[in-house]
Amino acid sequence: MIKGDIFFNLSVRSVRLNFLRSMLAAIGIVIGVVAISSMGMLGTNMQLEVKEQLSATANTIVISSDTVRMGPPGFTPTSSSSSSSGVTKTELTKITSAVGSNGTVIPIYSTNGEFTINSVAGRGMIYGINPGDIGKFLTLNQTYGNGTTEIGTGEVLVGSELAQEFNLKVGTRIRIGSFSSSSRPELRIAGVLNARGTVADGVSTDNAVVVNSNWYTDQYGGKNEWTQVNVIVKDVDSISDIESAIDDKVNTNAKTPSVRITDASSQLATETSTLSTVTTFIMAIGGISLLVAAVSIFNVMMMSVSERVQEIGILLSIGTEKGEVRRMFMYEAFILGLLGAGIGGASSLIIGYSVVDAMIGTTAYFFQPASILYVPAAMLIGVVVCVISGVYPAWRASNMDPIDALRSE
Repeated sequence: MIKGDIFFNLSVRSVRLNFLRSMLAAIGIVIGVVAISSMGMLGTNMQLEVKEQLSATANTIVISSDTVRMGPPGFTPTSSSSSSSGVTKTELTKITSAVGSNGTVIPIYSTNGEFTINSVAGRGMIYGINPGDIGKFLTLNQTYGNGTTEIGTGEVLVGSELAQEFNLKVGTRIRIGSFSSSSRPELRIAGVLNARGTVADGVSTDNAVVVNSNWYTDQYGGKNEWTQVNVIVKDVDSISDIESAIDDKVNTNAKTPSVRITDASSQLATETSTLSTVTTFIMAIGGISLLVAAVSIFNVMMMSVSERVQEIGILLSIGTEKGEVRRMFMYEAFILGLLGAGIGGASSLIIGYSVVDAMIGTTAYFFQPASILYVPAAMLIGVVVCVISGVYPAWRASNMDPIDALRSE
């Protein structure tokens, strides 16, 4: 066993005699392990959170035009504010025909615009939806007052974040448009929507306003030119078949398709890929600290060899094999790595938990295997870096000439 190995005991003695220097060298390993594991756990928790949120709309197909209709910058209500075509009425008819009884088709207008609440200006997405379609995929938060999704042309629904930021409730008034648009009539808030978070259906309502589709086209124009069309599928397993049917019906020209067709799986793949790239980049930056630590460990090991030249000479002169001398110094590097990795691993759990909670707002996925796995992985990397740093000093010690070593002072 290692514990009974005299060379291991000599290594422990060396670390103990130079404890402060050894711990200072191990701090680099601690920082590297914390950086890699914390950033890895943060990225994984973000991916798991996004995956969970996107799965809520896994049964939704999003159809949008390659030439999306854009609303005006700010708010300039005019019947001709549409600058380019969205999903047309003809395309909507084809989509509805392709879906048939397999799902619900919901056409949606949207633009980024301004609004004024209690003389305070804000900005967010404004969605125009047929009142009969709103309740099919949006739900109300009744803690802000009993509301309804059946909004008239003088009523709106607001997102949960917007309601919280402006202290809104059912019955509060809001004016769509900039602060200077005081001549515009105020609209009554008919309900506050539940939080949706990151969703794959393209309707992020948390910081948005939902208006009656007729009011939207009266003010923004673009009637029958929808920004997107959502299809809520009855059976998730049939999404691919429905997408193919829509594609065959609408995109008759394969070279220049009329619409883009996406679903939760494609958006999830994009989001996951982006988050993975960002996480890897941040972890690589954290890994630089391990390179710095490797140099520090190398320096400590070289100093250890220099200070123990006579001890090495005595060991070699009494018949100690070179491999045993190498092993003694490799043990020392391993001990330093184990100390740094152990402290770093324990710190990672505390720091990582705090970082995830602060950045994401939830630690529900922190102890998932995919997340917590970064701790032992980072610890292993830390130990390996230390051992590699000790290879040359150990080789140099084992290849000393015993006579020259004994004559040194």
